[in-house]
Parts: sequence; C-alpha cells; structure tokens
Amino acid sequence: MENKKKPNPTDIHVGSRIRLRRNMMGMSQEKLGEHLGITFQQIQKYEKGTNRVGASRLQAISTILEAPVSFFFEDGPGQDGQPARGLSEDGSGNYVVDFMSSTEGLQLNRAFVKISDPKVRKKILDLVKTLGDETED
Repeated sequence: MENKKKPNPTDIHVGSRIRLRRNMMGMSQEKLGEHLGITFQQIQKYEKGTNRVGASRLQAISTILEAPVSFFFEDGPGQDGQPARGLSEDGSGNYVVDFMSSTEGLQLNRAFVKISDPKVRKKILDLVKTLGDETED
C-alpha cells in the first residue's frame, strides 16, 4: 500500500518545459531559484512535477525565462492525461522537445542563434538539410 501520490501529468509536462527553456537559456537551477527567491531543490521539484507550480510563480518563471506562459503548456496532456490532440498531427512537436532537450540540440541551438548574418544561417540550414537527405538513402 503506497501512500505516495503520483504527480499530475500536466505538472510533469510543465516542469519538463521549464527545464527545457532553462537549459535553452543556459541557466542553472540555482540561478533560476535565486531569481525567484527559492532553493534549487524547489526548482528540481517543479521540473520533476513533484511540486505544482502556482500561477503567480509560473508567471515569474515565464518572465525570467523570457517565454510566454503558453510555452509551458504546449503539447501538454489533456484532461484525461493523454496528449492534447487539437488540430495537430500525430506526435507533432514531440521530436522538437526531445531534440532540444538533448545536449546536441542545446549546443546547436545556442551556436546557431549567435550567427548574426542571415546568409550564413541560410547556408548552414541548407547544409544540414542536404546532410539529412543523404542519411535517408
């Protein structure tokens, strides 16, 4: 007989999106906690979905991480715990979150956004597309 309550799927999703955005910005749990006046352990609990993020706290996190509140709910589960379907295609967006959560995805994103010349960015995009097409053969 376990008394431990499982975290709500929405809380887990919101927490994972907080972690994703924090990592995209290269911010530590400790730094985010300092901005919010809480410990990094509390940030860990939010990111795992163990503790629910209140509305005012989520608004503060949204401001600090420079993302709209809606970002933290994108592709989240519906009321039944299953992913919200809406008008989206099967699994759309999940691969983006998985990629952006990876070390390579974060490094690639950080390096790419530092490129200020749009022509260079376009050439890199064309190169990556070409390399991707070669691996499908």
